[in-house]
Amino acid sequence: MNWTRQGPGTERRGYHHGNLREALVEAAIALIAANGPAGFTIAEAARLAGVSPAAPYRHFRDADALIAEVALRGYERFAEVLTKAWNDARPDPVTAFEALGRAYLAFAREQPAFYAAMFEARIAAEDHPGLQAAGDRAFAVLRDAAARLAADLPREKRPPAMMMALHIWSLSHGIASLFVRNDPSRRKLPMSPEDLLEAGVLLYLQSLGLAGAKKSA
Repeated sequence: MNWTRQGPGTERRGYHHGNLREALVEAAIALIAANGPAGFTIAEAARLAGVSPAAPYRHFRDADALIAEVALRGYERFAEVLTKAWNDARPDPVTAFEALGRAYLAFAREQPAFYAAMFEARIAAEDHPGLQAAGDRAFAVLRDAAARLAADLPREKRPPAMMMALHIWSLSHGIASLFVRNDPSRRKLPMSPEDLLEAGVLLYLQSLGLAGAKKSA
């Protein structure tokens, strides 16, 4: 699988700016974007950063720790993107929720290295301080948006916000993984992934009585 449109882009960069940790993170991002997490080694990150194979161990105990750092930064960016798209339920909760879905797909398309490190690297979050918390903060945007939508329903008909968030996350992630990633083997769609997600979310919200007429914030 090729993760970029321009080939691996892994020419030797050289380590010049005095911040080895950042140089290694940048190298890891480039390598994951080119080859996916499975094609990543800490020795290759060192080569791309222009340092000795032993140098990365001053900052990262192994390749998993370096990938975990990329994933953590990805979740931080992801949370920012989702928060901006949700926009505190403006102009209305349903429209803002649709924007949230589009932002999810856009992040998967535009930030393939971060997305892969976050969701495809098989990193045990509990082994890396901060990673689980960063992921939880990103998911909290979706959970809080679901709670805001559900609040428009009568209490006896209100589904758990966590369940709603997990349903929408599963739908968004499935479409992103199947139809958005830069994979030449992926199945072609007769519509855009954004249209597919919007239709799926609309049907889901309609089944709960949350869509049809726009709700006012």
